[in-house]
Amino acid sequence: MSSPAADQPNVAVAGSSIWHDIARALIGHQHDYTTTSLQRAIVLLAVPMALELLMESLFAVVDIFWVSRLGRHAVGAVGLTEAIMTVIYAAALGISLAASAVVARRIGERDSAGAGRAAGQVILLGVATSSLLGLVLGHFAVDILELMGASEPIVATGAGFTRIMLAGNVTVVLIFLINAVFRGAGSAAIAMQTLWLANGVNMVLGPCFIFGWGPFPELGVTGAAVATNVGRGIGVLYQLWRIAGHDDRIRIVLSDLRPALGDLCEIVRISASGVAQFMITMTSWAALFVILASFGSAAVAGYTIAIRIVNIAMAVAVGIANASATLVGQNLGALRPERAQTSVWIATRFNTLLFAAIGATFVIFAPSLVSLFTVDPATARYAAQALRIVSMGFPLYAAGCALGSAFNGSGDTRTLARLNFCCFWLGQVPLAWFLANILSLGPTGVFIAVTVSFSTLALWSGLLFKRGDWRTRKV
Repeated sequence: MSSPAADQPNVAVAGSSIWHDIARALIGHQHDYTTTSLQRAIVLLAVPMALELLMESLFAVVDIFWVSRLGRHAVGAVGLTEAIMTVIYAAALGISLAASAVVARRIGERDSAGAGRAAGQVILLGVATSSLLGLVLGHFAVDILELMGASEPIVATGAGFTRIMLAGNVTVVLIFLINAVFRGAGSAAIAMQTLWLANGVNMVLGPCFIFGWGPFPELGVTGAAVATNVGRGIGVLYQLWRIAGHDDRIRIVLSDLRPALGDLCEIVRISASGVAQFMITMTSWAALFVILASFGSAAVAGYTIAIRIVNIAMAVAVGIANASATLVGQNLGALRPERAQTSVWIATRFNTLLFAAIGATFVIFAPSLVSLFTVDPATARYAAQALRIVSMGFPLYAAGCALGSAFNGSGDTRTLARLNFCCFWLGQVPLAWFLANILSLGPTGVFIAVTVSFSTLALWSGLLFKRGDWRTRKV
């Protein structure tokens, strides 16, 4: 029987190994994710992926931090614009699912040329989609704000912000799509570096353009949109530089940017359900803002702040799920479905335990967290209530993220699209309206509906995951 002293070096070595893996993950060393131990592979992929998403969420919170100094109308304009941007996010994220799944599968098959060709088609599709959306949505920005139920002060304050965000959406779309390509290839560190660069620039420029610091013009809430597009544009330039020959895992050449009908059709086929998946989720979210708007700008602003705080935490859950999705795609490509399934179970267990603790923390400290972003008593009251109610479902939300990675990572985007439709448009939106208006719970009813619908989605995803149909998906 060994003594505690004899065991201590092994503990030290294990701890050292974990920190060594984290360091390698941040630097971006190359690994074969079809043979590396799954626990280690998840760490190597999840750390940069979580930090990538954390920066995206942190940027949104920092934006609200500065914009909230302009008053509740400015915060409401940002919240409603984000709801309108759901169309763009849905398109970008839907195509991103296809990009990541197809590239991961080709990498698993050891087809680097096919991975580069798929990446080129993704970029073409992204430019075409964002250009069309930018022209239409940018032109009708004010009309869309009014249709969303925005009050006259919100429209007057936020019209410029909304128009610039919608018209300049190409930077948002491309940064999402090219990062998805890097994640699918296993180059998660590059995706992380891109977001840190883009949003770092954005966070520095944001207050400068909003308040007119130094030589910058004072643009108010419109300045936040200008900073966002400049920062993300710089991020896209960095991505293009890396994918044009400065990454060991994936590279595109000029011929990859010519339309390739077979590859393009495959990406469009997977993207269609992916876009539907996110369109359903995000338009249902926009519908919640319409319901909340009838209760005043304080309810809209409070919910906006609460969801921004929630998104910071959930970035970690989604990062772990994205790591699992990459492992699913690459291992299915390498004809190792059991290994793909095990990666999802590991991610699910870790997410559930971690977010039980995070959810409890948010419930306890909700008023303190909210106070960092608003001094308006009415807004703070709604924000704290929303944060507490939504956080109660964190363990199930996090588990659902990981389970959903099996479907999306395999290219089976249709399953989650159907689940989202049932849980959100047939469940969340009617339930929110019923609780808020018929049972007279007001905004509280909307917050409860969010928790119920996402929890239902997680449980249903678990049942379908166990059936295992996703393991036979061809891409």
